[in-house]
Amino acid sequence: MKKTIFCIFLIVCGITNSYSQTNSLFKLKKPHIVLEGIKADYEIIFKSDSVQNSSVYLNDSIVQLKSKDGKYTFDYTADKRQNLSVTIGTQTSKIEINPIPLYLSILPPLIAIFMALFFKEVFSSLFMGLFSGSFIIYLFNQDSIFDAFFKSIFAIPDNYIIKSLTDPGHASVIIFSMLIGGMVHIITKNGGMQGVVDKLKRYASNSLLGQLITWFMGVIIFFDDYANTLVVGNTMRPVTDRLKISREKLAYLVDSTAAPMASIAIITTWIGIELSYIDSALIQLDIDKSAYSIFLHSLPTRFYPIFALVFILFLIFMRKDFGPMLKAEKLAKENLAAEEEEDNISIYPKARWYNAIIPISIIIFGTLAGLFYTGWNSELWNSENISLSKKLSEIIGNSDSYIALLWSSVSAVIVAVILSTSQRILSLKQSMDALLSGLKTMLTAVIILVMAWALALITKDLHTADFISNILISIKLSPELLPSITFLFSALVAFSTGSSWGTMAILYPLILPAAWSLSINAGLGIEESMDIFCISTSAILAGSVLGDHCSPISDTTILSSLASSCDHVQHVRTQFPYALTVGGISIVFGLLPAAYNIPYWILYILASIAMYLIIKVFGKRV
Repeated sequence: MKKTIFCIFLIVCGITNSYSQTNSLFKLKKPHIVLEGIKADYEIIFKSDSVQNSSVYLNDSIVQLKSKDGKYTFDYTADKRQNLSVTIGTQTSKIEINPIPLYLSILPPLIAIFMALFFKEVFSSLFMGLFSGSFIIYLFNQDSIFDAFFKSIFAIPDNYIIKSLTDPGHASVIIFSMLIGGMVHIITKNGGMQGVVDKLKRYASNSLLGQLITWFMGVIIFFDDYANTLVVGNTMRPVTDRLKISREKLAYLVDSTAAPMASIAIITTWIGIELSYIDSALIQLDIDKSAYSIFLHSLPTRFYPIFALVFILFLIFMRKDFGPMLKAEKLAKENLAAEEEEDNISIYPKARWYNAIIPISIIIFGTLAGLFYTGWNSELWNSENISLSKKLSEIIGNSDSYIALLWSSVSAVIVAVILSTSQRILSLKQSMDALLSGLKTMLTAVIILVMAWALALITKDLHTADFISNILISIKLSPELLPSITFLFSALVAFSTGSSWGTMAILYPLILPAAWSLSINAGLGIEESMDIFCISTSAILAGSVLGDHCSPISDTTILSSLASSCDHVQHVRTQFPYALTVGGISIVFGLLPAAYNIPYWILYILASIAMYLIIKVFGKRV
């Protein structure tokens, strides 16, 4: 009897609930992620056209709905756990929201970074960073701990891995990297790399010359950091192995020339995005100057990238190292049989250098040609009022670098196959086998890249950069200190997110208006305020490069490890002290005195002396 009554009760409740939902005129839907102090969109799903034009009340205050793509939303910023009540006509809908404290947004990247550095294993570290971020989201979404645990596991591939893979830019980098790996394997099999090594033996007869040639190659391939990293690392690895230069040192040379050159050259794939951010700030502040003039004016104060290139030269010519790099170099020197490639290229008698140089040249010049083609603007080129350097910079800046890289890498692979088969060094089947083997060698790095990109999506969803930005905004600064603080702040954001471009996207709109307003309000003149503005522009970019160099979840750092066949965590550990040293010098002998109008030539001399003395005192010959 009791069971019958209970069943009838459940049926009645179900019917009542069904009836009430059927007659519901609208439904209030909360966002998947709600953070303290961050504005979010709440959606109203109308089930009846009769109430769409009615007034909407949020907690007894009228709100204006936004309509886009058939969806109706309104903004609301929550700062604590609460019930949200929306009334339309005679009906009220309530939801409970439990916003995530913004300080928790820093946990996922920190967990990934410290686990990687402590356990020296990157896969589990990235996974734990992804899991912790996803777990925080679901736990505060009013799920139980067990529900949040299992949902977090499944959300990693669904919400973040797939999204990072479907991003066109990310997919282009993956394909480009794998094609480079395939091409390198082909030119290794056909003896081309052995031919390059044989040629370079005449010049790279010792460790000093080998490192100097690596540095020089990193400088001349200045137009794109991805192309720079993969080409220089793969080309020089056999040479540096023969000279018993450690893989860690090679990865450092590759990493610390790629992004620094791309960030200071006037014709690079970086310049377009940077000019757009500067231009937006100038329009917002109603400053009558061109973004390009600000860019040129800021070049001398890009201290970290410039000092990083000079610091490498001091290390090379003084033949000294310190910290973990010294240990790595000692191990490489003590190992008389330097690591060989997976396939012994010396077994191929036709070691012709041009079989490697031609495909590599196609990547370099093909990328440049692709950049010009995709960014070409005949009206700009034919303009008589614009200088040639500005024309070139704007064309490259407006280009599609991903398409250019794909075109060049595909062309290089095709040419490598043709060279191998036409000279009867490899059959078509052997060439395809070599290509597939090269693609397979890139799989590990691709997995790391995808996981790093997924973690970047987590930090974006959790507004990690907003948390760090709030810390900066809460500090009252004098204008002269702003560039140095901005540099450190930019490095912290890049270190936490693993993205220098993402850091620039976040900080340029935030810092540049603040730099101008802070300078004007402090009583500085227009010229002095513009100096602070330009130095702050440099500080954002330079800091993002420093943070990128220090972060184990950075894509360019990962690619440097990949191209050099160096253990990724070892690369980060050995590069970290060098990057921090140059970063400290950039503040003490660069940004800080430059803000007080100390002439640049004096700063470069003082910084060079400081770098020399640090290496002389702390460095040791191997």
